[in-house]
Amino acid sequence: MSSSDSSSSSSASASDDPNPKLKPQPLESQFQSSVTLGGSDEGSVSASVVEQRQQQQGEDSGNGSIGGVVNVENNGHRDGSDREEIIALGVTADEDGGVVWRRANSEVELDVEAPASPSSSGYAGERGSSGASSSSGAGDNSEEDEIEEVGNGDDGGAYGALDAQAEWTPGKRHVDEDDASISWRKRKKHFFILSNSGKPIYSRYGDEHKLAGFSATLQAIISFVENGGDRVKYVKAGMHQVVFLVKGPIYLVCISCTEEPYESLVGQLELLYGQMILILTKSLNRCFEKNPKFDMTPLLGGTDVVFSALIHSFSWNPAAFLHAYTCLPLPYATRQAVGAILQDVADSGVLFAILMCKHRVISVVGAQKASLHPDDMLLLGNFIMSSESFRTSESFSPICLPRYNPMAFLHAYVHYFDADTYLILLTTRSDAFYHLKDCRIRLETVLLKSNALSEVQRSMVDGGMRVEDLSVDLPQHTGSTSRADDKAPERIRESALVGLGGPAGLWHFLYRSVYLDQYVSSEFSSPIDTHRQQKRLYRAYQKLYVSMHNKGVGPHKTQFRRDENYVLLCWVTPDFELYAAFDPLADKALAIKTCNEVCQWVKDVENEIFLLGAIPFSW
Repeated sequence: MSSSDSSSSSSASASDDPNPKLKPQPLESQFQSSVTLGGSDEGSVSASVVEQRQQQQGEDSGNGSIGGVVNVENNGHRDGSDREEIIALGVTADEDGGVVWRRANSEVELDVEAPASPSSSGYAGERGSSGASSSSGAGDNSEEDEIEEVGNGDDGGAYGALDAQAEWTPGKRHVDEDDASISWRKRKKHFFILSNSGKPIYSRYGDEHKLAGFSATLQAIISFVENGGDRVKYVKAGMHQVVFLVKGPIYLVCISCTEEPYESLVGQLELLYGQMILILTKSLNRCFEKNPKFDMTPLLGGTDVVFSALIHSFSWNPAAFLHAYTCLPLPYATRQAVGAILQDVADSGVLFAILMCKHRVISVVGAQKASLHPDDMLLLGNFIMSSESFRTSESFSPICLPRYNPMAFLHAYVHYFDADTYLILLTTRSDAFYHLKDCRIRLETVLLKSNALSEVQRSMVDGGMRVEDLSVDLPQHTGSTSRADDKAPERIRESALVGLGGPAGLWHFLYRSVYLDQYVSSEFSSPIDTHRQQKRLYRAYQKLYVSMHNKGVGPHKTQFRRDENYVLLCWVTPDFELYAAFDPLADKALAIKTCNEVCQWVKDVENEIFLLGAIPFSW
């Protein structure tokens, strides 16, 4: 049996203090007030009950026909792919039963029956597998997004026997496939970039040149809708979503059956477009104005690995949907010392000076009145880490920051101090290489003398916050057995008895500082210690984030959900957002109390886990 609860209420107002110290209203009282006011105050949002309908991926429909929904413009239409029904708010999921065509400038809806032939869809997920096997071999199972095994009840298909700790291999994969390949059609998540003339620019799987016909089909769909004065947003067909994003002469498309919300998928397309702008700038539009058949593939030569790395981050990096960056935990004095020397460098004519360790920020400073958007930091870090040339020698490369100025190039000086730690110096001057090199030498000398680099390496080894270290005056899994049910899946009852995770069955948490645009997450530990389990939790957070910020049915302040995998609790205030995952049998009252303790814990160590004094973003 699967059930969930959702609650919402108002929270404390934002503080005028540039570094807010506001102690929010306890989470317990927010849940209590929302429940008591729900039935009496019509102006408040009542406590909503969310019933999770658990359905298995790849289930054979057995009827041979494919229903779909085409959403052309935003009409407040709710995507039903998450299979949730928010009862109190009166929102119901869409039923797939043909094609519903909605226009922005009219109320006309056109219902079209889908073809009855099971061969009308190229995707095996719509009709069940015909028994054909993938031509790519056993290596295909390295990512959960790759092959969709139809008819397997478990989410992820054939990945149960896979070593989930296998590392992701950078670079584009399965280049021998095309749209006629069975294995290509079974991929669970595709990304395409094409021009408005139908020329393929990038595809996640397969050879772009072999996919020219498929790209032309996507272009025809977009053009057909645009010729009618509308803008296509997405198409739903069974378990698949086809999401479109039009950026001038550039079209971006995602085809997914991962049940991710539309808002998440279109956000990923926005980042993919931003990555392309970082390499070429938005001035590429002028090339298409001069020549609509302009082929930009040569300009992007060798950047497949950059796009592939970004797409891979969509399954593990919370920065992709939180629009925030995370810092490497460091002693406050060490981070201040690093920030001071970076500030000296910035004062010498550098626009931005950034010291990073993998995808984590050590310190960042900018010139006066200059601020760096978290999305730009994500794209810049991905570009550098996925390009092997930056690791071999110091580099000076033109780049564009889409959120800072999408029309102009900056120049980035990049130098790796070791395998993980690297320095980025951004300037507007194209002749500043030797000046930036001198700045780097001076900065490296100070870092070595102060042992800052040693502290960075030590922090990498030690890791971040762990739920096991949270001290709460509660017996572990106190409320788990009270919820135990003989009908609960065996794996749930087993996990409740093992005593894994932190207090009250806390498995993981994600905390975002609204003011700082920074986030911190706990380290993954048992039972969320495999790649597959971590990806599942990531997508659960992603859905929760979208539901909390959904303008149609929200925004909410608090939400509590229970399903067969987790108890998910979210708390949003003007100062922070907290997302926490508990044992699926955890007690609600204890989970709420534990979340309060997590917030206090983060507040106690904020000098070590956040870059304080950073310029907030006005977006």
